[in-house]
Amino acid sequence: MIDGKVMVTGGAGYIGSHAVLALLDAGHEVVVVDNLVTGFDWAVDTRAELIRCDVADEGRVRAAIRGHRVAAIMHFAGSVVVPESVADPLKYYRNNTAASRSLIESAVVEGVRHFIFSSTAATYGEPDRVPIAEDAATSPINPYGTSKLMTEAMLRDVAAAHPMNYACLRYFNVAGADPAGRSGQSTVGATHLIKIAVEAATGRRDGVAVYGSDFPTRDGTGVRDYIHVADLAAAHVAALDRLVAEPTASHTLNCGYGRGFSVLEVLDAVDRVTNVAVERRLEGRRAGDPAELVADNRAILATLDWRPARDDLDTIVADALAWERRLAEEGLAEQGRRA
Repeated sequence: MIDGKVMVTGGAGYIGSHAVLALLDAGHEVVVVDNLVTGFDWAVDTRAELIRCDVADEGRVRAAIRGHRVAAIMHFAGSVVVPESVADPLKYYRNNTAASRSLIESAVVEGVRHFIFSSTAATYGEPDRVPIAEDAATSPINPYGTSKLMTEAMLRDVAAAHPMNYACLRYFNVAGADPAGRSGQSTVGATHLIKIAVEAATGRRDGVAVYGSDFPTRDGTGVRDYIHVADLAAAHVAALDRLVAEPTASHTLNCGYGRGFSVLEVLDAVDRVTNVAVERRLEGRRAGDPAELVADNRAILATLDWRPARDDLDTIVADALAWERRLAEEGLAEQGRRA
């Protein structure tokens, strides 16, 4: 256990809120920094303190680090929609790269020793081989991936110059919801396939667009490695434990299960779990979408004390469906954010 609190940026969002739960359940003290532009205050567990603040506000962030004796930062805040990054790249370099630079400087000035960064498989671009290992070439094909890769480079350089170690966790496709129903993907207009599909299955959408049916894959649709958000949150806690135990070492690790499913296979799973035939509409490819992203996850299994607990596509869909039904019943996603 670290001597101090963990600051979670973006902790009112989808993945961040699950990391907060995992940290609290493991006995850590947590302070959340979130501007609530896309997050929800109700998504932050009441055991954590929420500070409504942008991570680029160095004065307030540094005061929070000092006031809460922050010993580690988990950084989730940022923008995440690939097609939007192609249309509005400067937004992504501001929200992901420039804001991360401000946060990292705040951490260095205040003496934070451990930093865990929410990175992405989009850093690889179009991979030469699949599954993708961490030593594969990084050549992003969209500004989202580039913005994340630039932050990885900053952390590498900062760790060489200052007493800080880091873990860059490269996510593949995150899906599902907290098995206990405490959090889930709540963003209105979210672009995650499983989220969209369960919305369609529960009547909140009239169908699912399949972007691209001519990829060089087994059925022509894009293939992705889907990881349950609760497993991903557990990986963050395990990464923190590793950084604390070995304070001179840093790590860049894939977060995935090592096998991929096509868009049509995911929709088949949704039909199977929901017992509803979701309408599928074939459309053209989206800008910035590679054909196949599947993790080689041997490094994370060898490095962290972590093993997947919910490594099953139907389980991921079932947990996402349960959360979607709760959203519909309680109207959570439509509730106003903290004023």
